[in-house]
Amino acid sequence: MHVKDLVFFTSPIGLGHATRDVAIAHHLEGISKKFVSGAGAFRLLAEYGLDADNLYSPPPFRVENGKLQKPLRWLFRYLSYYNECKKISAKVIDKERPSLVVSDEDFASLVTAQEQRIRTVVVTDILQSRFASGLGSIIEKRMSRGMKNIIEKCDLVVIPENGQSSGKTARVGPIVRDVAESRDQLRKKYSFDRKTVVVSIGGTDIGRFLIEKTVEVFKKSEIDADLVIVSGPTLKMEQAPYRNLGFVQNLHEMIFAADLVISLAGKSTIDESRHFGTPGIFIPIKGHFEQEENARDEGYSFEDIFRLEKLVLEKIDEKRDPRPFDGARIAAEMIKKLL
Repeated sequence: MHVKDLVFFTSPIGLGHATRDVAIAHHLEGISKKFVSGAGAFRLLAEYGLDADNLYSPPPFRVENGKLQKPLRWLFRYLSYYNECKKISAKVIDKERPSLVVSDEDFASLVTAQEQRIRTVVVTDILQSRFASGLGSIIEKRMSRGMKNIIEKCDLVVIPENGQSSGKTARVGPIVRDVAESRDQLRKKYSFDRKTVVVSIGGTDIGRFLIEKTVEVFKKSEIDADLVIVSGPTLKMEQAPYRNLGFVQNLHEMIFAADLVISLAGKSTIDESRHFGTPGIFIPIKGHFEQEENARDEGYSFEDIFRLEKLVLEKIDEKRDPRPFDGARIAAEMIKKLL
């Protein structure tokens, strides 16, 4: 007898995995489900009223002046974290006895489930890791091969990008949270009375450099707009000169309501800005291969932080161009078919 129909293992590295899993869960009403994550991702899941356990403690990235530091050291710490996640996921699966395990880039839980012959689904846009160089790259390539083998054993591979599906690999399009209110209603809700720029850095403090640079630009420039800071669940900023909301559950609503979003180059924030048609400036952490690729696709690089004022003045009056996505519903329907 299954205690839960499915267990979601949500990577706690950043908030993007949690936001898209919330979007999928919205379309899985009537299905019993448990979520396992950690850090800010757990907080987000819990604030949406989902049954979630705070069990994972991921190693933090070290970033100085916007640049990733000592990626090889982080890689070794990640390997230790991965082994701990295997033990944790085994205990959860033994307790919940799910008929299906869904993993959003938490590969340890997939290994555990596959060893127990439980059907598995992976949600991922990363098929190869490229953080390290030199000796570290050799280790990382071995990790990538292992990751590929795990993915190949899954019953369904959900890639939140547009493109051609093939076999059990489904490119469902970006997975984003939707809204229940109009943009005018949301602007009133958040008191966006004038042109409004929202700057967000996700679930950790590694984007402090972007907030500090944006504040500096607004201080010295004549940008005719209000600045709203979403500093996330871990960054404490004392005496912020602009409106600082800290951690918010519904950042996607604020993105919709804003006239411009400035953010790190996380995929989920980029997808939400595209979904709602809000112009965006996306600055990657230098040396973070995933963010650098995401930014490149949007026409940005780390060096754009040095011309942030010019970009803000160009983008703030840009015409909105919404491109609605339906990836969350499609992914949920495919998951239901496996239950």
